[in-house]
Amino acid sequence: MAQAVCSTAICMCSMGAAPTALNVIPHGALTTQLPLANIMDDTIVNLPTFGMCMSPSNPTVAAATSAALGVLTPMPCVPAIMAPWVVGSIPVLLENIPVLNDTSKAICNWGGVVSINFPGQVQTSVP
Repeated sequence: MAQAVCSTAICMCSMGAAPTALNVIPHGALTTQLPLANIMDDTIVNLPTFGMCMSPSNPTVAAATSAALGVLTPMPCVPAIMAPWVVGSIPVLLENIPVLNDTSKAICNWGGVVSINFPGQVQTSVP
């Protein structure tokens, strides 16, 4: 079984340079004293940055790389996640939205795949 994800979960983007902690605005349910996340917790408020972005699809990285005569030049990460996390735990709903689990992924518009390295807790499992 997967682990339910809560605030302080550690996430990483495949195009980012550093992990970040997931910030969850409380939905009314807690696990180990921390707010549970659902698949809609994918905004810039929830995932502020992954340090530096290395994706050539990111316009700022592309511009900096072009200015550096083709040498990949990472730029500050500003995640552009426009769709919910996939898939989540469909049978377990939080505000009528599936709970986020540690196998879920989010896709950044710049080509990065965001995964959950640590769910923030290890006591609550979800199907």
